[in-house]
Amino acid sequence: MTLELDADVLVVGGGPAATWAALKAAEDGAAVVLADKGYCGTSGATASGGTGVWYVPPEPEARERAMASREALGGHLADRRWMARVLDETYDRINELAEVARYPFPTGPDGRPLRNGLQGPEYMRRQRVRVRRAGVRVLDHSPVTELLTADDGAVAGAAGHQRQADRPFRVRAGAVVLATGGCAFLSKALGCDVNTGDGALFAAEVGAELSGMEFSNAYGIAPEHTSVTKTAFYNYATFYRADGSVLDGAGSQRGRSVIARTLLTGEKVFGKLDRADEAARGAMRLAQPNFFLTFDRLGVDPFTQPFPVTLLAEGTVRGTGGIRIVDDGCATTVPGLYAAGDAATRELICGGFTGGGSHNAAWAISSGSWSGRAAARFARALGPSARQRPVRAAGGAGLRPTGPATSLSAAEVVRAVQAEVLPYDKNYLRHGDVLRTALGQLDGTWSAVRSGLRAEGRDVVRARQAAAMVAHARWMYTSALVRSESRGMAKRLDFPELDPAQHFRVTSGGLDAAWARPQEVAA
Repeated sequence: MTLELDADVLVVGGGPAATWAALKAAEDGAAVVLADKGYCGTSGATASGGTGVWYVPPEPEARERAMASREALGGHLADRRWMARVLDETYDRINELAEVARYPFPTGPDGRPLRNGLQGPEYMRRQRVRVRRAGVRVLDHSPVTELLTADDGAVAGAAGHQRQADRPFRVRAGAVVLATGGCAFLSKALGCDVNTGDGALFAAEVGAELSGMEFSNAYGIAPEHTSVTKTAFYNYATFYRADGSVLDGAGSQRGRSVIARTLLTGEKVFGKLDRADEAARGAMRLAQPNFFLTFDRLGVDPFTQPFPVTLLAEGTVRGTGGIRIVDDGCATTVPGLYAAGDAATRELICGGFTGGGSHNAAWAISSGSWSGRAAARFARALGPSARQRPVRAAGGAGLRPTGPATSLSAAEVVRAVQAEVLPYDKNYLRHGDVLRTALGQLDGTWSAVRSGLRAEGRDVVRARQAAAMVAHARWMYTSALVRSESRGMAKRLDFPELDPAQHFRVTSGGLDAAWARPQEVAA
């Protein structure tokens, strides 16, 4: 029997962006439902570890340095106005976290609080408590599988499947916030198995656009056979060949491609955090204790002993592409639909490059807060009758195939996608000829999914995840082929230089016919 609910605002997701959205919508007087694929407060990339935060006091020189620090790395596609907005909002929300939620920020030697980092488990535990105290109805283990739309095309809720109760559910709502995270293609990167690009698929199915999907070839360094892609500390690392010689050019921020090329030859690469002094070693263990759990369990001292490393795809979790937003409230191109966190494009503050944490965390906090407030205002303007609007389901691939049922399985689809997006010589070290071949394979996979992938009950979730990953990969490569240059993380072996004439963003969308086109950057 289907669980039927209604709300002013439905938030899809359960990480930082989702909880801030739900909290701010509720504080604005909205009746809010939050539906999480996992258990809100414990699933996702942030809950699995610690994260830095782009928290900068409101001092003009400090703010200027903060905004200028990554503009060139991002290909000068960021927007100073949005950067300033995020710095303001993040500063206020982090202070709120300290003063209202009593988050236990550490203090420095001078006694001043250090608020530029968060321990993920504690942060998200408090966010869950705050959301529930605000009156939000939380649906745990309840992945959304499709959006609902009203007769005028506005988004009017969503439907999904509750895993533990093994029943479908449907939430009618005046507005929906998609905070489902990015897509890491089930690469086993830390905390990312829930990040399969679902929100982008849902958005595209109702006509929303995406932006920056070429900035999606992020790979995190991890000890071999592990999932811990916390990359910041590898700034202290030296990388070696198996014979103990230094791997020239290899590095964390600049030189990761050297590691990829070496691994492609079948040769192992080893890391050692031998550039950290005693003070740094102690600070690192305090700041990111989970980073060292793997080494402790393996009996390896990463500061003195070499360990083999690999690169794991993190896609748009650490990339900057996502659903395109069109106003200060993080509205999409579709009425009633908002996007936040990694599900939304982060180009406005990062351009074409970002690392882990820091800007990502600040964007989740800020965009979550803005989208929650804006969604509440949108729903309030519709009035209470919005919950009773006639609605229709918008989902397609994996839910409603266009052809006869086949033996195609979600697992087969996932393997087909991974074969085109996980290898370093396809996605990381990009070349137009390789991209076009991979895109042709992905187009064929999409056609098979759209025609014949069919699932029922709880298996619908896996089918929709598989469809979302195919769609995500096609937008990535279609957008990458539009940018015939190297800018930010979207580097091309066949176009290795930045082209000043291509100072534009790339918007994309479409399902059966994926498209991408340049969009002028506002001065």
